[in-house]
Amino acid sequence: MHLAAKTMIGIKFEIQNSKFKIPAAGGRGLTMVELMIAMTISTVLILVVGVLLEAGQRCWSQTYDLVNQQIKQDALATTATFGSVGRKANRNNYFLYAVNGGAFSPVEPQTSDQEVVYGDAVEFRYWDVELDESDSHQLMDVTKQATAYALFYLEDGTLKVDYGPYPPGAVPAGGGSRNTDGATTITLAENVAADPNTGAFGHTTISRIGQGCVRINVTLTDPADGDSVTVKTATLMRNIWPR
Repeated sequence: MHLAAKTMIGIKFEIQNSKFKIPAAGGRGLTMVELMIAMTISTVLILVVGVLLEAGQRCWSQTYDLVNQQIKQDALATTATFGSVGRKANRNNYFLYAVNGGAFSPVEPQTSDQEVVYGDAVEFRYWDVELDESDSHQLMDVTKQATAYALFYLEDGTLKVDYGPYPPGAVPAGGGSRNTDGATTITLAENVAADPNTGAFGHTTISRIGQGCVRINVTLTDPADGDSVTVKTATLMRNIWPR
């Protein structure tokens, strides 16, 4: 009985400890060939990922440079400025000019029929003073056609805009040299060319009266690589005063 008990205890101990046995030496591991194959596959994967990352970075850089190219920024500035000034200008008081040697001459339609008239410069006139909120009955002098002007023009391949007070305006009545007294000149773009057949600006007249929609058509060129951008847009003048 005592011997049987010892035998059972010994068997139980072996069963309990059998799960902690360390595998016998000489078990199969990685061979040198298998290790080399695994390293080669890993290297190829790393190279592929590196090539993809480099190509993605190059494409991103090209896109960034294209979007932020100087002529693109100048084109956006020209479009935004021309549109915002034109929308607040007085439809009854704006002029297109032909420019010859620094002399500005108003461009007049040739017929009373519908006609498209082109020029080298355009002068918008608009109201830019604050309303008098202290007197609700005299918010603004409606007899005044404008208090300021903006003259868009090309000068030696540079698109500029002059801002100044009105009166007197950008150009004397009937034409002449542009007025520089109290004027502020802003450069919108360089290396700019207009269509030689039409000029930079145009509008439609009916019975010799402009219809308040002025168009701009200029091309900006990057001197570094020859890339070009054409700005072709229009602004619609909604304000009419005095009525």
